[in-house]
Parts: sequence; C-alpha cells; structure tokens
Amino acid sequence: MAKGTLYNKIWDAHAVTTLPTGQTQLFIGLHLVHEVTSPQAFDMLRERGLKVAYPDRTFATMDHIVPTKSQKRPFMDEQAELMMQAIERNTKDFSVNFFDFASGRQGVVHIIGPELGLTQPGMTIACGDSHTATHGAFGSLAFGIGTSQVRDVLATQCLCMDPMKVRRIEVNGHLKPGVTPKDVSLYLINRLGVKGGIGFAYEYAGSVFDEMTMEGRMTVCNMAIEGGARVGYCNPDETTFDYLKGKEHAPKQENWTQAVARWKAVASEKDAVYDEVVKFDAGEIEPMITWGITPGQSVGVLDSLPNPEVIADKGERETALLAYKHMQLKPGQKAESIKIDVAFIGSCTNGRISDLRAAAEIAKGRKVAPGVHAFVVPGSMKVREEAMAEGLDKIFLDAGFEWREAGCSMCLAMNPDQLKGDQISASSSNRNFIGRQGSPTGRTLLMSPAMVAAAAIAGHVADVRTLAPLGAAHV
Repeated sequence: MAKGTLYNKIWDAHAVTTLPTGQTQLFIGLHLVHEVTSPQAFDMLRERGLKVAYPDRTFATMDHIVPTKSQKRPFMDEQAELMMQAIERNTKDFSVNFFDFASGRQGVVHIIGPELGLTQPGMTIACGDSHTATHGAFGSLAFGIGTSQVRDVLATQCLCMDPMKVRRIEVNGHLKPGVTPKDVSLYLINRLGVKGGIGFAYEYAGSVFDEMTMEGRMTVCNMAIEGGARVGYCNPDETTFDYLKGKEHAPKQENWTQAVARWKAVASEKDAVYDEVVKFDAGEIEPMITWGITPGQSVGVLDSLPNPEVIADKGERETALLAYKHMQLKPGQKAESIKIDVAFIGSCTNGRISDLRAAAEIAKGRKVAPGVHAFVVPGSMKVREEAMAEGLDKIFLDAGFEWREAGCSMCLAMNPDQLKGDQISASSSNRNFIGRQGSPTGRTLLMSPAMVAAAAIAGHVADVRTLAPLGAAHV
C-alpha cells in the first residue's frame, strides 16, 4: 500500500470521513464548470431548493460548444445557443464566477484554470470533463466527474470516491531533439496500455519530468485518463512555483512565502512507498503518431504499422483489426505514407502558447499542402492574444492555416468544427475514438502540434525533424 506520496497526503488532508461502502467522502477545493455537463446539475439543485455550497470555490467557462470561426450571438446552432443561455442563467442565479467572452478570460477549462492561477499544489480539483487530470501537473489531485457528481459538488463541495493505488512512472535520461511531452504521453500509453492505469493514480517522475516545463507536464497529465488512470500528477517544484507567481488568483506578498512552504511539504517523501514503480529510458522515445482507434495504438513516425496477428491478447487483437478496417490502413504500411485531409492544432492537451510556438516554427516560411484544410485554435482568449502579440497568427495565415477564436473545436466536435465523411485528420488533441471528431467514418491521427504542422505542410504524416532545425526537446 502506498505511503508518504503526494497522493496520500492530499487525499488524507481532504478526507471528511470513510463511508460504510469503503469510499472516502472527499472535500473538493476547486470546482471547474463548463456548459455541457452542468445544466442538468444546476436544475437538480433548483428541484431540491438547494444553493451552491461554496460559490467562491466554483468557476465556470464555456468551451465545448462555442464556434471558433465566429462567436457572434446568437449562435447559428440552436442547441449550442440554448446551452450558452443555460450557463449564463445558472451562473447568475447561483452566484458562480463565470469567464465569458466579455470577461476576456474565456477559454478551454483546463487551460484557463492554470493560466489564472486557480490551479495550485495540494488541491483537490473536480470538473465535469474527463481530462481534468491536467491540473495534476501542479501537484494536485484532479478528477473528471459526471453530471450527477457535478450536482454533488455544487451542493456539498464533496465527492464520494474509492481510494486508489499509486504507480510511480519514471522517465529518465534526455529526450531526443524533436521529441515533445505529447510524444512521451503517447509512448507511455502504448507501453502501459489504455487500461493499465485503472484503479491507479499516476505519479510522473524522473529527470524528464524534472526538466519539463509546466505546459509540458500539463500535456502528459492531461492524457493520464487515456491510459486508464483517474489521476495523473507531478510533484510541485521551483518550475511550478515560478509558473504560478504573479498569476491573478495565486497567493500574493507575504501569503506567497507561506503558500510555497505548504506546497513543498505536499510533495512525495524521498522514502515514499508506491504500489508499483515502472521506469523508462527517454532515449527510446521517438516522435509518435497514433494509427488506430485508441490512444494506445501508436508507433514512431519512422516505423511501420504493426501486425495484429502477433498481438497475444484476444481483445486487443480484435480492436486492432477493427482499427485497420475503420482507418483504411494496412499492417506493414509505413507511418509516413498516410495522407491527411485535415490538420488541427488546439485542444486542452495542446492549445497553449508553447504548442502554438512549436507549430509556428515548422509553418514559418512554408505552405500548407494542396487539399489540406489546416487550422489553429488557441486554448484561451489569453493564449490567442499572446500569440498575436508575437506574430504567430501571421505566420500561420501566411502558411495557409486558418486562425480561429478560442474553444475546444475539433477535439470533441460539439461545434461546427467537424470532420466530413471519412476525412483523416492530423490532430494535436487527445482522443482518436471512432466518431470523436464529428463524423462516424472520420479518422484521427494523434500527434504533437509540431508534427501536425509538419503533416499539414507535407500533406501526409511527416517526421518533424526533417522540416526544421532541431530545437529543444522540452516544449
């Protein structure tokens, strides 16, 4: 049983009681809300005559359904407009903080939380979105929850949860040039499996994570759920504190020193005990792409697609066969031979300023291949403004990319940004499930933002290392 880990410390500090079921009633320090999973939850409060228990700990935005070409109201999609009206009404009626367009702080929920300093070490964080683990990059325990649990947190600020085991994932050594945190994430999911993390919290550690930026850590923690883990986190360190210092909601002046002392204390002890420890060599990781219908079905960009007949597990073999049928690809085919129709840069995984910079470095002075629809969607209004101040928008536009407003866009495709027919996309998002990007026959290849830009330029999957001077590994 794990002992002395960050997970144990935060869990124990927020445990209200142990229920007869064996579950823990856990106090939630920060609740993030968006327009898709909250309407029914607020209606449940109304039906029971309840208020939001801690409105000062609850923050809302809209991201999933907002269009990114034009955000003029009313939205052309009637259902999207109704959902917007619902969150506007609900946040007003229940006195919840709301980051709308007028606030200048609107954006993808897992991007604005950190950039505003709401996400801090030692917290428990909940949001009605499966990629809430993103916030674990700061040394917090962050959980994706369903609508009924959104209701529970609104009403009580608590969740009933089963305790988890803790797996420490160490990646040591140095990443090769051109290899990014997204590649690290896809590699780990490939090695550990899409179900490997069920019942676990993942602690990401080792020299690679010690040297990684906060935005890189967020990318890896974001995709912990794709490996089956409910939670993914990094221990807080000076990189964490430097990122948070001066943020709008971060502690100020004398409170800052006290906060840093608390944050340091929450990190896993040197003699902490883990349920499992696995180690990987950073030098083995190449720029990765997915070829199938789960994030675990991936290969290095220079590799050939695998032979499903050699997969020992029957279920995984059947999934691989289904993937080949859906993706219209063949075993043994070179990854670089896969042509693309769409190139999407954005999402809660890779819609931050460093992601846009990396993609712009590849796009600069080049042109999108004929027949490829390429577009860039900043993760927040702040990211968009920062990118434009640096001239990144002009680089993308000159190369033939579209430059959009902030939102989730084609990651979930609950908006006009959707694949058509069996189009195949190079995407910097987090899921390649059948139908994920808006078309039941659409096909998705996950990769890093720089790799998406490279594919857009080439018209097919391409090794980013051949298109630009090799840059720093830790994006």
